[in-house]
Amino acid sequence: MEWQAPAIVLDARPLGESGAVVSLLTEAHGRHAGLARAGTSRAQASLWQRGNLVEVRWVARLPDQLGSLTGELVHPAAALAMEDPLALALLSAACAVADGALPEREAHPRSFQGLLSLIARLPGGAAPLLPDYIRWEAELLAELGYGLDLGRCAVTGGTEDLVWVSPRTGRAVSAAAGEPWAARLLPLPGLLLGQGGAVGPSGPAEWLAGLRLTGHFLGKDAFGHQHKPLPAARERLFDRVAALAGADPVPAERGSDA
Repeated sequence: MEWQAPAIVLDARPLGESGAVVSLLTEAHGRHAGLARAGTSRAQASLWQRGNLVEVRWVARLPDQLGSLTGELVHPAAALAMEDPLALALLSAACAVADGALPEREAHPRSFQGLLSLIARLPGGAAPLLPDYIRWEAELLAELGYGLDLGRCAVTGGTEDLVWVSPRTGRAVSAAAGEPWAARLLPLPGLLLGQGGAVGPSGPAEWLAGLRLTGHFLGKDAFGHQHKPLPAARERLFDRVAALAGADPVPAERGSDA
């Protein structure tokens, strides 16, 4: 058994004296692991850095085995992000979310293509990519079957003035209908509304609201159903954006009947 494909490095864990178990994301094979012999050696350590785009070859005798990996570097995303703390935080968070949330060896092409696009554009600056990162998390939730319903109000059925999301159901709520429960609802940022989510410029406060919203449902559904917390890298991205927004980095409360 073998395949060859472009892949994004999600994680690499040392094994033995110099080996590494590498977790990858590919378009056709999904999240897939393999053993990179000498993966932590001086010659290879930089190849298997989180976020790098590599061309990999996976070989195993049987399809359910871990198999072995060899690879060539295509795009050194990890090195390019190293000098920008926000870019590094975004890259680390995206890889950790994909590694922890996506099931093994199950293709999720939209998640792969979305992450590939983020990595390709990251050298141009992380801040302009935060809305796309938040939309990528929302798409990942949808691919996993936990999609948010943001098209109409859960209470009235209307499509105007949608400003809240129920933390229990993931459905949008209008300003008027949600007023009695406003303290328990999650703010719905405009960057998640409209065709393709493109409804105009956004800033740190809206990015923070978006990260709080998608983080709530990642924690409740994608990670909660596995009895795992959100990755520490995702929490660090939230804290960094909270600092940009000048806000208290405390996640929103859960539990609304709206």
